[in-house]
Amino acid sequence: MKVDNLSDDQIRQLVGQMKRNNVSYSQIDQYAAQRGIPDTEVAKLKARIQQLNLDRELSGTQTKNDNSLLTDSTSRRYDGQSGDTLYYWQEKYKQLKSKEEFEKELKRRKIFGTELFSNQNLTFEPNLRMATPPNYRIAAEDELIIDVYGYSEVQHKLKVNPEGYVRIPYLGPVYVNGLTMDEAKERITKQLGTIYGGIRTGNTSVQLSLGNIRSIRVTLIGEITRPGTYTLPSLATVANALYVSGGPNENGSFRSIDVVRNGKKMATFDLYDFLLHGDLTNNLVLQDQDIVKVNPYKMRVELSGEIKRPAIFEAKEDESLQQVLDFAGGYTDNSFRDVIRALRVNNKEREFVNIPADSVAAFRLRSGDRFFVDSIVNRFTNRVTIAGAVFHPGDYALEANMTVSDLIKRADGLLEVAATSRGVIRRLKDDFTPAIINFNVLDALAGKENVPLQREDSVIIFSKLSIREQYLVKIDGEVNQPGYFAHGEGMRLEDLILLAGGLKDAASLKHVEIARRIRTGGAYDSTDFRLAITEQFDINADLSTNPSAAEYVLQPFDEVTVRRSPSYKEQANVLVDGEVVYPGIYAINTQKEHISDIIRRAGGLKPEASAEGAVLLRRTFNNQEDSTFLLSKLEIFYNKVKDSIDVERTRATVNRNEQLLGIQLDEILAHPGSKYDLFLEQGDVIRVPKKLQTVQFFGEVYFPKKVRFDKGFTFRNYIRAAGGFTSQALRRRSYIVYANGEVKSTRKMLFFNSYPKVKPGAEIYVPTKPERKGMSAAAVTGLASAVASIALVIVTIINTTK
Repeated sequence: MKVDNLSDDQIRQLVGQMKRNNVSYSQIDQYAAQRGIPDTEVAKLKARIQQLNLDRELSGTQTKNDNSLLTDSTSRRYDGQSGDTLYYWQEKYKQLKSKEEFEKELKRRKIFGTELFSNQNLTFEPNLRMATPPNYRIAAEDELIIDVYGYSEVQHKLKVNPEGYVRIPYLGPVYVNGLTMDEAKERITKQLGTIYGGIRTGNTSVQLSLGNIRSIRVTLIGEITRPGTYTLPSLATVANALYVSGGPNENGSFRSIDVVRNGKKMATFDLYDFLLHGDLTNNLVLQDQDIVKVNPYKMRVELSGEIKRPAIFEAKEDESLQQVLDFAGGYTDNSFRDVIRALRVNNKEREFVNIPADSVAAFRLRSGDRFFVDSIVNRFTNRVTIAGAVFHPGDYALEANMTVSDLIKRADGLLEVAATSRGVIRRLKDDFTPAIINFNVLDALAGKENVPLQREDSVIIFSKLSIREQYLVKIDGEVNQPGYFAHGEGMRLEDLILLAGGLKDAASLKHVEIARRIRTGGAYDSTDFRLAITEQFDINADLSTNPSAAEYVLQPFDEVTVRRSPSYKEQANVLVDGEVVYPGIYAINTQKEHISDIIRRAGGLKPEASAEGAVLLRRTFNNQEDSTFLLSKLEIFYNKVKDSIDVERTRATVNRNEQLLGIQLDEILAHPGSKYDLFLEQGDVIRVPKKLQTVQFFGEVYFPKKVRFDKGFTFRNYIRAAGGFTSQALRRRSYIVYANGEVKSTRKMLFFNSYPKVKPGAEIYVPTKPERKGMSAAAVTGLASAVASIALVIVTIINTTK
């Protein structure tokens, strides 16, 4: 193979063959070596592929809208170029950054017909599945399928060579270039008759069809979105060429598209024939070297408002406004058709034109006209409305001599909750300002008050429920579902308790209280200081009617409170954990049960238990406000003293609504009932640890760590075991937190520090000295000035007193 002798179309066909075989651009060398192509020719082939921008197709960049491979049931194929597809240019359009280009494209999209070239579902691909047209002219690179059948059976697939011949086996070359399919069939049949005698006698027949079709080169010029030369299948039409080139641009005509062949205009294509009537009779099949020229538009007008297809339309000189309205699909249902408003550009200035309905058909257009079709007024000629407490509220037609009573009857009458003493009519006066007319509903229905209705009247029948505050009663306390309930006439105390889900187990049957609003309805009494009327009743356990409360009917907004029985007690539990014989949860027997009592019930301490390290956790806060208040106080305290205590640990304890109490369990067990033996409360947790044998250091020591507890060591001995105090240590503020939570701090004895005693499990804390900052130059200057001022005042006073 000599690459230099291959045409561009042959290179494209070769690339198409590689794609069908799933050969990528990087695999061309291997693919060529398998077919015996020399390396020098492979290099030339890759250079030609890059020159034609076909390397992207072999790199997997082909898209679903690419026209480079079209197939049908007859194996007819066409290999094209991906750069000519709409999808490629749509992707390019997304990358446009220029605001000017964006606005230009936006204006173009308003032109009627541009959606034809931006719709990915409409490709205008040539139909390769149809029968070959009889007037199709055969040319080089077409593939002819010659089928001989009858007494003789043979089939040939022959390609037309560049000289226009097909070489038929055992017959020789036959010239077919420029012939139609019918003419080529007649010539080939005549030639085959020389070797197949059955053809002359009629016992053998010949059929000629088209296989793979050739490519043609078509040039698109003029007002086109992407002018240039495109490679298309030989069955491509004008519409195919326009589609792959993006269609007319913002100045291009949709109605004047010329096809030039050999210097002569062959036809003029009007896209509106297809857009409006689906007519493609003028969609000429293109030939090689044809030129498609899109002329500039001569007249465009814009239609907006209440029409079916608002857009910019192209019109011819002999067309009127009525024809353009037909292009737009006509008026919408809500259009105002009496007058169309137009904005026209004259030679020097702009003007408005009113076009009556009877002048639309004869109105002559001018390029740049902008027509606006308004909508009808949102008013009704005979509408009346009824709303509120009727069975069928809504809009109704105003009839002759219609009254309020007639309209209520049209709405199927009043609801049972209707307020019949008064209704209103909202009416628009002649100047369309609102007015209110009232009437008696019962009198109107009885015919005593005939109120005639007018256009746009709105009758409102009020509901008794909507013109008063919602009637509710409230129940709180020891019921299963406390809250608000709708009041009903005749509701009694027991009824409300049942609606609230009944009584809780702790509810008291005595002194159920009802609080009622004070409704005097009379003159103001300055001596009346009452805020509510309260009554107390006893109820039965089965909520049967109690004679004392039987006559007391609940009124709207009454509030019922069911108290807790004073003798009702729920179980109170404490948790004993750690080194006791029987750890677990225990119920408190009496209100005066001590810590020693619960330890005794738990079997006492185990031998390895540390009584000195026992702690008691007690729930002390009932709500979030209490805990937040305590946290704020603790933070203020710790910020003042600047100790190194574990504030976060204290915060976590308070957030759990628990407080650590230091107890002396050894004293408690030795002296039950003493001042150390506290009473137990609900939720208490007693933890008894194992015997502790270490002491922990925190803060300003050189080596904070745990050390073994030694009974003979003093506070200073332990500090020396941790490396001693650092230079930043605040020794006089050192303190110890014992295992049971008790805290003891260092005391000052004359000029010496008296350190607390160390016990097993203790934590020694050594705080940091507060940071001292030297005075700045400005502060020194200010202090000196103040001292000088004071000295001057003192001298002045002394001199004055002499």
